[in-house]
Amino acid sequence: MDSDAGWAEGARQFQQIFGDGWTKMLQALQPVDMGALSAALKPHQPVGFAPGKLAELQQQYMESARALWSQGWQAAPPQGGDKRFSGDGWAQNPLSAFSVAAYQLQARTLMGLVDAVEADDKTRARIRFSVEQWLAAMAPSNFLAFNADAQKKALETQGESIAKGVANLLHDLRQGHISMTDESRFEVGRNVATTEGAVVFENELFQLIEYKPLTPKVYERPFLMVPPCINKFYILDLQPDNSVIRYAVSQGHRTFVVSWRNPDMSLADKTWDHYIEDAVLTAIATVQQITGAPQINALGFCVGGTMLANALAVLAARGEEPVASATFLTTLINFSDTGILDVFIDESFVRLREMQMGQGGLMKGQELASTFSFLRPNDLVWNYVVGNYLKGETPPAFDLLYWNSDATNLPGPYYAWYLRNFYLENNLIQPGKLTVCGEKLDLRKVKLPVYIYGSREDHIVPIGAAYASTQVLPGKKRFVMGASGHIAGVINPPAKKKRSHWLREDGKLPATLDEWVQGATELPGSWWDDWAAWLKGHAGKQVAAPKCYGKAPKFKAIEPAPGSYVQQKA
Repeated sequence: MDSDAGWAEGARQFQQIFGDGWTKMLQALQPVDMGALSAALKPHQPVGFAPGKLAELQQQYMESARALWSQGWQAAPPQGGDKRFSGDGWAQNPLSAFSVAAYQLQARTLMGLVDAVEADDKTRARIRFSVEQWLAAMAPSNFLAFNADAQKKALETQGESIAKGVANLLHDLRQGHISMTDESRFEVGRNVATTEGAVVFENELFQLIEYKPLTPKVYERPFLMVPPCINKFYILDLQPDNSVIRYAVSQGHRTFVVSWRNPDMSLADKTWDHYIEDAVLTAIATVQQITGAPQINALGFCVGGTMLANALAVLAARGEEPVASATFLTTLINFSDTGILDVFIDESFVRLREMQMGQGGLMKGQELASTFSFLRPNDLVWNYVVGNYLKGETPPAFDLLYWNSDATNLPGPYYAWYLRNFYLENNLIQPGKLTVCGEKLDLRKVKLPVYIYGSREDHIVPIGAAYASTQVLPGKKRFVMGASGHIAGVINPPAKKKRSHWLREDGKLPATLDEWVQGATELPGSWWDDWAAWLKGHAGKQVAAPKCYGKAPKFKAIEPAPGSYVQQKA
């Protein structure tokens, strides 16, 4: 069996085993528009291979394949520290050890082929992304026939784990997504999104929540938070000890938050302009009317930050300055670096989306959630496939993952316009290129002071892209870099004393992030306290805290926080 023909036949059989199983299940659980995905990942430039590298890879592959095939069931235990194969069973089970060795050989070879591709950078990135997705799906750990740990558990439980796994699979098929946490342990308004407040205004797009003061005095300038409409607002209010909202209230800010409606077909024609004029600008004006403040402070998180930047540019074009300062958390304003999401975006993909929903329709929340999950497939997809279905485990209760599974739809025209004008054409940083709410946008006119935060390991808003906002906003700026990723870096309360952050006290903001980092100092713990000190400097004097919500007679408490809009499911 050490001949080339023997190896080829063995490899064919092995590949055949790997060719079925979970793909159909994942398609059922994670409904993705495969036409759009195919259009996004298809290479649009000719692809070739560096001949020298290809020949070297072929030789290495055949030599390694012969050696592996000659070892047979005596293959060495899994190496490399891959947590998917770290259990004792993988080393003790010859079939499992062999399957991992063969898989790792295939993975090394395929990634070597990716490195040998001769094409433009975007095509190479697309090929790499596609290969990584395939490798993540075809790992031996995803198959009961090879997963020694799952087999061991099945024997120890006398098959109960398999029965529980089937029940988990049927449950997830009914609910339409893979369970990342025990969702039965959470309820919005009961043990997440519990900061006390009331809805004081609503229209068809959002509810405005005012929170009860926790201090006898509040700053005269109220504080408005604009979360991303791609998610539910309570990422900012998970638990009392990690709530950004509660923290702001405890610092003496009269705090308001936009809670987005989860769109259904009645909102299928809503555009970007609707969300800026009838939501962000309306929220700013409503906070002013309720509080009587000439100016407010505002915060935008992720897409909410992009929307806030648009709203500020519209106000500047109108000669209005109702916002005294702005905070941008993991926000894209300059879209020249969109990280891994760039593999999806080109003219063909955007045009397809415009044809599908540019004039009306919904971008389904589950499709958005699936896309973001598959950016980290081993951690956010296959890890749960193995635990939930092969081992019959119930994932632990985790508030952040509960929020992550609470999907939100988007109106099609809003989504298609956003893709073209920001992700594809990067029009926001081009003065006068965009017209929003009837106004030509020019960020050079947005001269208010800003606080800009980026997460060092963010795969959605790369840290360099967050830093790039410092180069397009002309006002006085403070930039801070936090550890961890898109969400964990933001939701990092000081009391936890976790992670770290970086600051430059000299205030310099050079052209690139690398230059900024060279002069930055790493500080232990959260960045929240630094932000709170900055925001305090823009909040004005303190006044007596209000005794009731809203302002009679026009703005009365409609219902308790967190309101009804956040309860709507996609």
